[in-house]
Amino acid sequence: MHAQIVLFDGFDPMDVVGPYEVLYAGGLASGGALSVELVSAEGPRTVMSGSGELAMTATATLDVEHADLIVVPGASGLFEPNADQPGSSLPERLAATTETELPVMMRRALDDPGVLVATVCGGSLALAMAGLLEGRRAVTHHLAVDALAAGGVIPIQARIVDDGDLITAGGVTSGLDLGLYLLERCLGPRISLEVEALFDYERRGTVWSAKGAEPVITFAPDAA
Repeated sequence: MHAQIVLFDGFDPMDVVGPYEVLYAGGLASGGALSVELVSAEGPRTVMSGSGELAMTATATLDVEHADLIVVPGASGLFEPNADQPGSSLPERLAATTETELPVMMRRALDDPGVLVATVCGGSLALAMAGLLEGRRAVTHHLAVDALAAGGVIPIQARIVDDGDLITAGGVTSGLDLGLYLLERCLGPRISLEVEALFDYERRGTVWSAKGAEPVITFAPDAA
């Protein structure tokens, strides 16, 4: 199984490093059943994050035909635009991805039943801005739930939302939980538990999926 984690200008480093570390460790624990690399829609290049001068290197081009799993991170930045630094806010950086080849590539990924797509934090919002998640159930950072719904998405209050071939995670630290859930789903709970032990981290939060009985009473005010 091969995983690709997408870098784009202004990405959030923790959204990338958390899942990368977990998936990489899962590959080691499974004897090589999983490999992971950093990619971009433009190909190999140095990509500046949205956190100061921190940059990471994409070593390959996002390749839907080569990937079994594609992880899209969110962006880093202020929530409100700054007139002195145009294009530096989180919404602007996410919106900028719609002007690249990333939406075209991710549409192919979402249309391919053999590819699992996952997002961390604002990654789901980036796909929603591109019109790729209409009618899907997903989660994002709690401050961006209204923007996610505006993109035609059904927001779910959960740490991780499993909507079949689309798995989304909430705020920035949920990237660790996403990675561990992906290991459990793709390689089994023993591999996931082994990586939890390695990182001395216990996966937290609720994983929502459309399974089991549907509640006849909802207690969360905005729950779908």
